[in-house]
Amino acid sequence: MASTLINDLKGGYQRGNLCMRFIYINVAVFIVCQLAEVIMRLFNQSLLPLFNLFEVPASIATLLMQPWALITYMFMHGGVLHLLFNMLWLYSFGNLFLQAYSSNHFRGLYLLGGLGAALTYIVAYNIFPYFEGWVDHSYMLGASGAVLAIVTATAYRMPHFRVQLFLLGEMQLKYLAWIAVGIDLLLITSDNAGGHIAHIGGACTGLFFAWSLEKGRDLTRWILWIIGSIESLFSPRKRKPKMRIIHGGKHESDYAYNARKREDEEEIDRILDKLKKSGYENLTTEEKRKLFDASRR
Repeated sequence: MASTLINDLKGGYQRGNLCMRFIYINVAVFIVCQLAEVIMRLFNQSLLPLFNLFEVPASIATLLMQPWALITYMFMHGGVLHLLFNMLWLYSFGNLFLQAYSSNHFRGLYLLGGLGAALTYIVAYNIFPYFEGWVDHSYMLGASGAVLAIVTATAYRMPHFRVQLFLLGEMQLKYLAWIAVGIDLLLITSDNAGGHIAHIGGACTGLFFAWSLEKGRDLTRWILWIIGSIESLFSPRKRKPKMRIIHGGKHESDYAYNARKREDEEEIDRILDKLKKSGYENLTTEEKRKLFDASRR
């Protein structure tokens, strides 16, 4: 029975889009952490000091000793409700995001938004006198900042898309994003001040990403390059591929050429879908350029 469950979960992960895979990762990390904490409590021990190593500290000195926390914190959660609300937002807006952007953009912005949220939290706690007494013992965890980056980037690209809210009825996505950010602004001196500050940082990162992409600058490119480099270290070595000549005399492997070609085709399909739904005037300058280039091939 256990093996069947594992196989079902593995199959669901493999069949799911990138949004679902990130949800699987977040849930898996939460379950592992909770099980470990339960086991340690049975022996009257606590894993809090260990968990703190993977959470973002407000103290810059502490962060320098655990820089990996800038990444690990955005996959950890402090409770079931914390996880549930973040994953509901990620599921709802992550799938909308994938209609407006590519899977690579999702991967890159989740990490970029999480980094933006963490840095905003750290800077705020070290600049404003209000937080002076909290710096040395404050830690932050959760995917909220990364999720808010996904939400605001989606709202930027699809501002008039209407979402159905419980009790509130229909609302345009741009207004929902503004309301979420406005609530966080009002609560930055509350008991969860760090979380609300991080939300603002993530939201601003998402907006800046969407605006920059519209201008032809992809802020996630460096993150995707790092991810690709790390993945290549753990990929099995293959025979040296044949080389292909492309425009400008540049050499490119068959593998890289086919991967790039598939990604370009997926991007064109997404733009065509958007063209059908929203019309040519709602395409970004970059999308119009890509569509024009594709029509000339």
